[in-house]
Amino acid sequence: MIPSDFSHEKEADKEYEAPIKAKRSKPEDAGGDELVYHPVKLSRSDLYRPPTAEELNQLKEAESLFHCSLLKMQMEELLKEVVLSERRKGQIDLFIHTVTKLLQTFSNSQEVEISDLSWLSGAVQVPFIMVPKTTKGKFHMAPPASVDLIGSYPLGTCTKPHVMVDLAVTIPADILHPKDALNQRYARKRALYLAGLAEHLISSSDIGTMHYSCLHGNRLRPVLLLRPPGKESSNFTVRVHACPPPGFFKPSRFHPQRNNIRTEWYTGLQTSQSESTEPPTPHYNSSILGDLLPRAHLQFLSAVSSQCPAFTDGVALLKVWLRQRELDQGTGCFNGFLASMLMAYLLTTHRISNTMTAYQLLRNSLNFLASTDLTVNGISLSKDSDSTPSLSEFHSAFQVVFVDPSGHLNMCADMTACTYKQLQHEASVSMQFWDNPTVDGFHSLLMTPKTMIRTSDHVFQLCELVKLQSSCKKLNLLSELMDYSGNYVHTALPYILSLLQQGLGQRIHLLTHSLPPDPEWSVESEAPKYKDQPPLSFGLLLRPELAVSVLERGPSADSPKAAEFRQLWGSRSELRRFQDGAITEAVLWDGEKICQKRLVPRQIITHLLLLYRTKFPTLACFATTGIPASVPSTGEEEGLLVVQSFDDLSRKLWKLEGLPLSITSVQGAHPALRYTQVFPPLPLKLDYSFFDRDKISRSLMPKEGKPCPAYITPITVICHMEGSGKWPHDPLAIRHIRAAPCSTHLDVWKDGLLFRIQVAYHREPQVLRESVSLGGLQVVRDNEEAQALEMATIHKPLLTSTLHGIQQQHTCFGAVCRLAKRWLGAQLFSSDITEDTADLLVASLFLQPAPFTPPGSPQVGFLRFLHLLSSFDWRNSPLIVNLNNQLSVADYTEIKNDFMASRESLPVMFIATPKDKKISVWTKRAPSVQMLQRVVMVAAESLKVLEHQLMDSSQIQDVRVVFRPPLDVYDVLIHLNHKQVPLLNQAVDPPAVTFSRGILTDKSGASSGGALPVVDYNPVSLYLTELREAFGDLALFFCDPYGGTVITVLWKPKAFTPMPFKASARSVEVTGEVVNTLPNVEAILEDFKIIGNGLVKSVEVRSERWSI
Repeated sequence: MIPSDFSHEKEADKEYEAPIKAKRSKPEDAGGDELVYHPVKLSRSDLYRPPTAEELNQLKEAESLFHCSLLKMQMEELLKEVVLSERRKGQIDLFIHTVTKLLQTFSNSQEVEISDLSWLSGAVQVPFIMVPKTTKGKFHMAPPASVDLIGSYPLGTCTKPHVMVDLAVTIPADILHPKDALNQRYARKRALYLAGLAEHLISSSDIGTMHYSCLHGNRLRPVLLLRPPGKESSNFTVRVHACPPPGFFKPSRFHPQRNNIRTEWYTGLQTSQSESTEPPTPHYNSSILGDLLPRAHLQFLSAVSSQCPAFTDGVALLKVWLRQRELDQGTGCFNGFLASMLMAYLLTTHRISNTMTAYQLLRNSLNFLASTDLTVNGISLSKDSDSTPSLSEFHSAFQVVFVDPSGHLNMCADMTACTYKQLQHEASVSMQFWDNPTVDGFHSLLMTPKTMIRTSDHVFQLCELVKLQSSCKKLNLLSELMDYSGNYVHTALPYILSLLQQGLGQRIHLLTHSLPPDPEWSVESEAPKYKDQPPLSFGLLLRPELAVSVLERGPSADSPKAAEFRQLWGSRSELRRFQDGAITEAVLWDGEKICQKRLVPRQIITHLLLLYRTKFPTLACFATTGIPASVPSTGEEEGLLVVQSFDDLSRKLWKLEGLPLSITSVQGAHPALRYTQVFPPLPLKLDYSFFDRDKISRSLMPKEGKPCPAYITPITVICHMEGSGKWPHDPLAIRHIRAAPCSTHLDVWKDGLLFRIQVAYHREPQVLRESVSLGGLQVVRDNEEAQALEMATIHKPLLTSTLHGIQQQHTCFGAVCRLAKRWLGAQLFSSDITEDTADLLVASLFLQPAPFTPPGSPQVGFLRFLHLLSSFDWRNSPLIVNLNNQLSVADYTEIKNDFMASRESLPVMFIATPKDKKISVWTKRAPSVQMLQRVVMVAAESLKVLEHQLMDSSQIQDVRVVFRPPLDVYDVLIHLNHKQVPLLNQAVDPPAVTFSRGILTDKSGASSGGALPVVDYNPVSLYLTELREAFGDLALFFCDPYGGTVITVLWKPKAFTPMPFKASARSVEVTGEVVNTLPNVEAILEDFKIIGNGLVKSVEVRSERWSI
């Protein structure tokens, strides 16, 4: 119920909140302050009285507005979590009172030049980058004209966890001059005034810590952050703004077409430009306007809020929604102030009603954002359009337009079009799943954090941002640089975004960028330089059908746009003739295999940045492109070869004649046939001299003394035979008939691959459940044999065909499955979360992706898989995977109700599918509670490490770190002989030494026919099975199935509990007359070596918990 960002706040507030008293009868005096409650005795008329009008309205609202009343209660509980408690408000009010008194107690200082900082002690620095160094004007310190609360706290929309209380300190009018709007004079005086306040407060014991920051990253608007002393220091922050007196500057001076930064002053070079020819400075102007209007904005919002009872709650929900999408912090963000103004706009324009609930306000706000493009059609809260700039004038100066009630300030001045498009996209996605009753809308909307690395299909970063300074010069962006007061990162950003949009074109659905965070530094330090901010991150949301295309087809050669195309792509553009006879400009990117085609967007970005390196000499660091250049393939082509060979085999089986019963279906039942095998089987050509031959069957046999031969995977194929009255009703007789064509199974060596064909009869599982009682009655009882047969012949083939269909829709589905299963194997979890279970978990990410869109790259899918494992409420919720969209709303309700009713008897990880609503056949045996807890913990840590590594370009990019399991938790390690590990080349860190395993490497083609190879021979898995059979009651055994060279052993605690004496392989312990036995650990370790003779290299005892 508590969002991840808010959970730590709840505990801090519990002790402060007054207890909620139930509506009970009056307590009697219990001899002290303690209250004793007694149950209320209601009369029959009270018990059965009709509901009141208010109760009827609430019931109707819950029925019409919410999927169920649970969603309404969830919303109400969330609001209780994020709003401030009375105790917290009391703390804030007391601290504000203290700060206000302190601010009124200092005296005036002597008047000096703005550039003269001698009046400041060395303990405090000015929070401003003084470039250029000098400007005209005088300055002196004086007590503030007034100190007022502004922003969200007095409005009632302040929310946890980051509680920020805004305090406006009015600079006395005699410090300012009417012409201070020119050349940063006002901005510097504002910064100097804040420095004076900091110097005055630094010695007070009533102030805990003091830092400087910038309001939404705007360096022209520094603020002073004050925190209370002691334990309360983390509870809230007071943000002190220095503001001019209301009406001090004329708003008309800050028209978006007006100039307030003179070129001659900024460059230090004499020019002949007059004021009328100076370039406009709309962003600089909006910075000063923002300081002029906060009190007016508070009055406006207070008036709107008083008319709508749910206004504050609606804003609070919208702020939570923005925070979970990382849209409410940083330069150019859609902050809480804009959220309040948006809701006020919808109310004043009667798009929403004053009587709406917080739920309805949030819904209508998101609907408006999704359907309104403020980059094209701006909106205004102003009613006086004659004396204020027009919307078209605002659009000419800013990318996004939302004008405040004064009509002079564009509140979205610093927002880029890409950020607003991201906001629009998020609102649109939210509206798509809002009304879907099969989606947990509350958690998707308000509880799931959407970080860039987990949301975007590709992420890359621009490092060495200081080089953008030269980009501004080479792009002749002097006027824009003046407008942004030297912030070369924000100046160059729109041009970088434009170049990327042009180059990526239709390949991407959305281009996003990180919002530079608000810097925070000590009052004793200088203001950080622009180069000190973290790298700029960019996210791409791909169109899967177009993103991997290697051909960029341009305009025809005689088109006027051909020159623009050639200019954009440089030497990569060339004329090409196509099959339809057209001759056009085109760009051909490198990429033959799927893994190379996935990197086409990377090629495009790298090429553009290199081509325009004179303009953008920055270094691009890619995070989720994912595949090192040394990797020849990621398995897609190999998987396709397996499927093609199976299709050919299937056709041949259908054409078979002379069978006693005809074939009704041929179905694959192997992960390779749904593109999810971690390492798809490779077509092999055998070196027959490497093997011995069986004397009877002449099939190949491993030769003693040589390394274990290459592992050949049997690819399971299920052939269903037609139903007939001739089939017997006895299970043994059915088995004999099935075995008539091919014994228990038939191995077919084809195209260097081995297919294992098994014959099935659809009624056999039911026959196995039937038996005759002693009284002659027929009884139907489920049993393990019937379940196993049903799983092998019905469930697995159906799952394979269904997941094959998902792969056809989402081309990276198989790659995500392989990454997920490789991680499970590497972390030694593959025996607890089976391949089928892992495939279903990944399928849920594609079929129910809310609040995301389906993954468009293997890496983002893998990150979401780790997040699903670590964050899903396995204890209280079933994971419903709606394969083929066969489940209705009623089915969802039925599954959840049955789950809650039978929770204690169901598997700890419950996965429901259309054909398995009540049992969860895939997780019935594993994992156990303890192993699932371990999986959740390791997944959470892996996700944290991987995301941090991918988003931190300063770290070594080695994703293998999350595939290396910690071995310190295990008691015994059994080290294996590398020669006898057939899948050694699949290890996370394969050894440099390789062994010949009976495979020819020439390219002349794979084997077909001839002697049958050694099939399904893996000494490691056979040894592991023997260990579990022999010692499963004493220990758990784990091993990486993909080339693992260590088997880890974990003793079971109950195995070492003393037991009554009996003859067994246990040591005897005699205490007085009591004789108990304990496991003989020395003998067990010796047995490990004996059973694994030739395979086991050494046994390492690591445990300190068990004495030997």
